[in-house]
Amino acid sequence: MDEIVPDTKDWTWVLREPCPECGYDAARVDRGDLGPRIRANAETWARVLAGPSPGERPGPATWSPLEYACHVRDVHRTFGVRLRSMLGEDNPHFANWDQDETAVEDRYGEQDPAAVAAELATAADEIAAQYDAVPEDSWGRQGVRSDGSEFTVDTLGRYHLHDVVHHAWDVRAEVGRAVVEAYSHHTADYAAATADLHDEVLEWLEAFVSAVGPGGHVLEIGSGGGRDARAFEERGLLVRRTDVTPAFVELLRDDGFEADVLDPLTDDLGGPYDGVWANACLLHVDRTDLPVVLRRLAAATRPGGVLALSVKEGDGDVWSTHGTIPAPRRFVLWREPELTGALAAAGWTVVEVRHRPGLRDESWLMIRASRGT
Repeated sequence: MDEIVPDTKDWTWVLREPCPECGYDAARVDRGDLGPRIRANAETWARVLAGPSPGERPGPATWSPLEYACHVRDVHRTFGVRLRSMLGEDNPHFANWDQDETAVEDRYGEQDPAAVAAELATAADEIAAQYDAVPEDSWGRQGVRSDGSEFTVDTLGRYHLHDVVHHAWDVRAEVGRAVVEAYSHHTADYAAATADLHDEVLEWLEAFVSAVGPGGHVLEIGSGGGRDARAFEERGLLVRRTDVTPAFVELLRDDGFEADVLDPLTDDLGGPYDGVWANACLLHVDRTDLPVVLRRLAAATRPGGVLALSVKEGDGDVWSTHGTIPAPRRFVLWREPELTGALAAAGWTVVEVRHRPGLRDESWLMIRASRGT
């Protein structure tokens, strides 16, 4: 297997400014969330390693998902040692760890994915428990890395979290495929479970129809079982049904509707449309990719056109097996200021924001926006 060019950059700058690649912002992390977010990140690796070819590199100079997972496992182990030393000693100096040398010596690319998934989960849970148990008066205790970089327990945790979040971003294409695969095996179940329009969604849908105007042409992202599209057509709109999951498109075609497999991040969207409807689907898009999707949707919408989207409210991301289907899906959570800021930057003017409770103790953000000129 080809050698990877060693990463010799000093990444401590992510403690001072957001990472332009993965979007991680250390200043926005509540240190009480370090443990939960590390555990949630471990679930991502379990899903990626369960894929059909986790040991396959996307290119000769890029680690495979398996190699990244081995590294993340060892990051947890290494930071566990460092955290224990900071809590038990005064100003300890950390032993040097050459991550690239370790990857070669331990033959990351030849390890068993199932074993790595289990080891990573254990290591993540152990270090998460350590962060959970840090006494309030110990977050300022210090330690020094072999290159002279100084950390407190607080900044060590934030730096640690960036490392594993960033590598989950590195394999986000595999995460997306895992979500599509989850839906692919349960299309009929999902369609049946979402067949009824709840009152809050129906009211929001009616407001969207009114804003689009009679006879408007709507691009639906994530048509799923087709419930919303049928409601639009009953109200006189023209709908283009699309979904990133081919099995949903086949289901819609079997029901007699035209439908297209469409990834809003990469595929030609067509247009211009009078409105875009994205109900409970863009919450699967990676946080750093959603601004790109929002810009592309704006470019495919006429000036004054309407966008409606809904996502789950919260911080970070979670995998869930609860709800409409039993297969695990990754949900990216958003807060209102963060999401409305991304919409504004993409050329949308936010018209309305609704917060509504979900069916399983979650909260939803429902946003309607108009396309600027």
